[in-house]
Amino acid sequence: MEDFILREIDKIGEMLAHIARRLGLLKGEKPNYSIGDVKSEFTKENCPIDLDTVLKQDNPILYLAENEKLTEQALESFIEILFYSDIDESKKQTLLKDAINYLDNKGYISFKLHSFVTTKEDK
Repeated sequence: MEDFILREIDKIGEMLAHIARRLGLLKGEKPNYSIGDVKSEFTKENCPIDLDTVLKQDNPILYLAENEKLTEQALESFIEILFYSDIDESKKQTLLKDAINYLDNKGYISFKLHSFVTTKEDK
């Protein structure tokens, strides 16, 4: 039974990786897409995550981890997908920092997400 549950959880991670590929994240260049494109890809893949619901949460990262049962890798992919979309920059940075804090506390250090953090010197 445990193997079945793990496979089901990994399906969302695989789905997010597939969505990332279709949005152009794995091509080595900076992709350009809207949150509408992301929603469209989620619909095409029958992804069970409702982006509007996630983005309305007080703590979207905790919501994804507890309610959607995203693994650390899937959470990293989810944030990367949103990071390159056209959502508000302050929302991106908040999501990114929350994700980094959550993952770091779990012992999962995402160098990719850490590289996205904007510092005062970068501006």
